Amino acid sequence: MSQQNKVALITGSSRGIGKAAAIRLAEKGYDIVVNYARSKSAALEVVEEIEKLGVKAVAIKANVGKPEKIKELFAQIDEQFGRLDVLVSNAASGVQKPAMELEESHWDWTMNINSKALLFCAQEAAKLMERNGGGFIVSTSSLGSIRYLENYTTVGVSKAALEALTRYLAVELSPKNIIVNAVSGGAVDTDALKHFPNRDELLEDARKNTPAGRMVEIEDMVNAIEFFVSEKASMVRGQTLIVDGGRSLLV
Repeated sequence: MSQQNKVALITGSSRGIGKAAAIRLAEKGYDIVVNYARSKSAALEVVEEIEKLGVKAVAIKANVGKPEKIKELFAQIDEQFGRLDVLVSNAASGVQKPAMELEESHWDWTMNINSKALLFCAQEAAKLMERNGGGFIVSTSSLGSIRYLENYTTVGVSKAALEALTRYLAVELSPKNIIVNAVSGGAVDTDALKHFPNRDELLEDARKNTPAGRMVEIEDMVNAIEFFVSEKASMVRGQTLIVDGGRSLLV
């Protein structure tokens, strides 16, 4: 292992946007921590793909909705790498139901993974980032944080909390030279979207009504993440960048 390589942790990186972000950062020379909650085989496939790029990668299982698991995750990162330079807080989940049908367990599950995880991951990440003079934290959000989406109550509210937390973390971590931002995407055709009862409607809307003339692709989100973990974004702090081809500008 090269001690000189910077290290990036991408939560929920066994598939979708997280996987693509992990591969992009590996291409940039980062050693990668692939975090997953369930599919070890998928995570190991990502590790294998990354190692072919000539950098180190490890897969670490952790449900980031549980603070004790977050501590274990970061303890392993410290043990194996001794540093962390980038955290992409990407893992997400949620119960797709109308507000009047939600139960407490639905609320807690979604808020824990989508919002609470960023707070406690950031706390642990900051401890490692300080050792090397700072770092970058980027979280992934969605348009449901600022507008109504059918069956999206728990996720939308959790993402709104995530974006607010991004602002607070950006201010409080700036003295440590840790830069915190978020990327919010329009409808992206990933595995996560398969859980939406109205998936087909969302995709059709994105295809027909996005001013840019096409729907958002995974790579569009990764481009924004890559920008936010670069020095080019050093004076952008606490912001949520909407990557939706202009869809949110229309009714």
